[in-house]
Amino acid sequence: MITFIYGTGNEGKFLFMQEVFAPLEHTLLGMRDFSISLPHVDESGNSPLENARIKALTYYQTLLEQRNIQYPLFSCDSGLYIEGLPEDEQPGVHVRRVHGKILTDEEMVIYYSSVAKSLGGKAKARYKNAICLVVSANEIYEYMDDDIASAEFLLVSKPHPKIEPGFPLNSLSVHIESGRYYNDLWFKPRNSSQEGFRQFFQRVIMQ
Repeated sequence: MITFIYGTGNEGKFLFMQEVFAPLEHTLLGMRDFSISLPHVDESGNSPLENARIKALTYYQTLLEQRNIQYPLFSCDSGLYIEGLPEDEQPGVHVRRVHGKILTDEEMVIYYSSVAKSLGGKAKARYKNAICLVVSANEIYEYMDDDIASAEFLLVSKPHPKIEPGFPLNSLSVHIESGRYYNDLWFKPRNSSQEGFRQFFQRVIMQ
């Protein structure tokens, strides 16, 4: 059994990864399980994979320096891509940063509602996800492919009244097949990427 650490401060994303690990015979810990001072992570990459790498290396080095802990540590990142927007206007990895400002969950809903409105009230969108796993300074695994990307959905201008902490844009996301808001679905569409993440860990463990 291997102990992995998920380098994230987002509780919603940690809960998602707990579901990924549930069938695996391995342990998942978070940064909250260690008494450390969390560093500021400069997510200045231009792609989800670059940001996942920056976060993983930063958190790995922090645990090593503060607690002398060297468990395999991974971080993930995602980018939002909206059909109909010019390439230079795509949110990409800067989903929360708009015009130099970091948006709150509520501000994200307001901003992306206006983006959808500018595109006729709705537009197809998708998240591209990436993961970087640091086993040691000399052993790093990275992955970003369609099997860990989200399913395509509709970004709409009329928000759902509920905001899910950590996933605010679910309030503007509509499941294409059913026409229902993500917040009204009995299942979580983001779980469609769970098997892809699970297979990534299985491949790494077998090496």
